[in-house]
Amino acid sequence: MTGRRVRRAATIGVALVLVALSAPAATAGAGSVADRTTGVVPTRLHNPWLWQATVGQRAAGPAALVFFTDRTRYFESTGVLVDQDGAYRLIPIGIAERHGLLSPDGRHYLRPGSGELLDVTTGRQRRTMSTGVSPMAWSSDGQQVLGTRDNDDTVITYGPENQQLNDPEKPDDLLVVDPFRGSERVVEVGTFAAHSGAAWSPGGDLVAVTGSPDVPAQLAERERLVVVDPDGGGARWQVDLGDRRVLAGPAAWHPDGRRLALLAFDGCAGPSCTAEQAAARAWRVEFLDTATGKDVGQALPAGTSVREVIGWRGDDPVLRYVSKTEQDTDRQAVLAALSPDGGREVLVTAPVGSTDLIVPGELLARAAFGGPEPRPSPFAAPLWLYLTLAVLPLLTVGLIVRVVRRRQAATQAAST
Repeated sequence: MTGRRVRRAATIGVALVLVALSAPAATAGAGSVADRTTGVVPTRLHNPWLWQATVGQRAAGPAALVFFTDRTRYFESTGVLVDQDGAYRLIPIGIAERHGLLSPDGRHYLRPGSGELLDVTTGRQRRTMSTGVSPMAWSSDGQQVLGTRDNDDTVITYGPENQQLNDPEKPDDLLVVDPFRGSERVVEVGTFAAHSGAAWSPGGDLVAVTGSPDVPAQLAERERLVVVDPDGGGARWQVDLGDRRVLAGPAAWHPDGRRLALLAFDGCAGPSCTAEQAAARAWRVEFLDTATGKDVGQALPAGTSVREVIGWRGDDPVLRYVSKTEQDTDRQAVLAALSPDGGREVLVTAPVGSTDLIVPGELLARAAFGGPEPRPSPFAAPLWLYLTLAVLPLLTVGLIVRVVRRRQAATQAAST
């Protein structure tokens, strides 16, 4: 091979490396312009590529939604963010970490327990809250979060005569937290052994919180609902929900401010129910008058596999369902709107294997459903993958140059 051919081979190798390194920037988003959601919640989602970049490796835009699946390279529950331009990114989750909350503008993901706030648009993550606080609901303006803090003692201590010295079961605190500055204050809402759910009123002047008032109620899965002024105005009213009704979720408060949604079921109740019996429960959406706590309106049948109300489309509640099959790995999350006549319209379908699905409050507030179906781009990979792929052509070029030089040296030696 002549020197010209060597230079040509080297040029080709360098070009391959440059193409590999420039591919992420050129094709980091969704597959095509037609696939982009442009600020609308997509109708159908797909599992990411195994090499899909995380938010920290390649920042995305504000989220259109986040779903959770174990069908990623981590082989455990992982958040999959789909941004408002249709790009897919991963949000890795720690061992035993629960699913977090997405801010109303889709820019921040709040991790439970660790107090860390992830900016999905920059990939920057920082601890802004005290550890041990589990966030339950963002306020509609995105400035405050309702959270609960577990005060139970982790270890029971005993005295010299084997007497118990402490009470490990302590009431939990309900907190209003500023997730950006870390300030927090306790909301006087009465005694709860544990809080199970919370929701802000549309104007942010009231909150609804549910949970078990004491340990026996917690063991029997009986709950109480309290509506309270978070700024110190005290409780407005409370009602015992029993073991067959729960707060419908962080979006349980109807946008008109006059109704609060509950999820109620027929079927097996209590801690002795098997997984099969719990899955067979027939759910419905009931309403309470937010001024009095009394039942109001007509209940809406919701079917089985209901998880919570995640928003509203006009007067129609939008529910998250997670269907169960014989194998838990085949679960699937969907969002569907319920109409007063009992109809159910599927709005968003996550892939098989998904276990949760959250949408930013701002998109829910304007019922921004019906977007196209973006697919994850195979080129939206972390930089290290492209560097790894670049090693092969570099090694090939180096080997070619070495062989050619040896042949040239041998030819010159033979001619002298």
